[in-house]
Amino acid sequence: MDLTNRIRKHFDSSAQAKLQAKDALAQPIADAAQMLVTCLMNDGKILACGNGGSAADAQHFAAELINRFEIERPALASIALTTDSSVLTSIANDYDYSQIFSRQVRGLGMPGDVLLAISTSGNSINVVEAINAAHENGMHVIALTGREGGTMGEMLNPDDIHICVHAESTARIQEVHLLTLHCLCDAIDHLLLGGE
Repeated sequence: MDLTNRIRKHFDSSAQAKLQAKDALAQPIADAAQMLVTCLMNDGKILACGNGGSAADAQHFAAELINRFEIERPALASIALTTDSSVLTSIANDYDYSQIFSRQVRGLGMPGDVLLAISTSGNSINVVEAINAAHENGMHVIALTGREGGTMGEMLNPDDIHICVHAESTARIQEVHLLTLHCLCDAIDHLLLGGE
């Protein structure tokens, strides 16, 4: 296959994945945005975590909230649990890599806060442990997963929110995850500030 046609095929596949997910994900994304706004309006904070590309998504989301998305507004309380190398490496060294997020959730999370837990497979053990810690701390969880949702999809409480991209390709799942995060940012701004 010609390289330009291969690239066009990726664009088509990405667009198709997003269009297929649109109807299934619109309501859970709206519910998640409302949960996040409720948390923020009650002086809570959002903790976000994931591995690899999902770590980058967690950091991207936290940055959009702390700084701004597309319009001027005050900073919103959000922390990516993926960024402090001293914390991450000390926990991994002294305890276990599976605890790198859960230990931070236990130290930083408060009742009413929200954990945004991101994993394309839904099976990342350190993200699963973070969800357990969030539940112990009386936090809500928004799980952003792919495929069939994995372990994370099975362990959520009834008042948690599961946004699952039913695709097999990690790249396509991550592309829909990024769009989802941008939709959340836009919806948060709309709910807080109104307007078009």
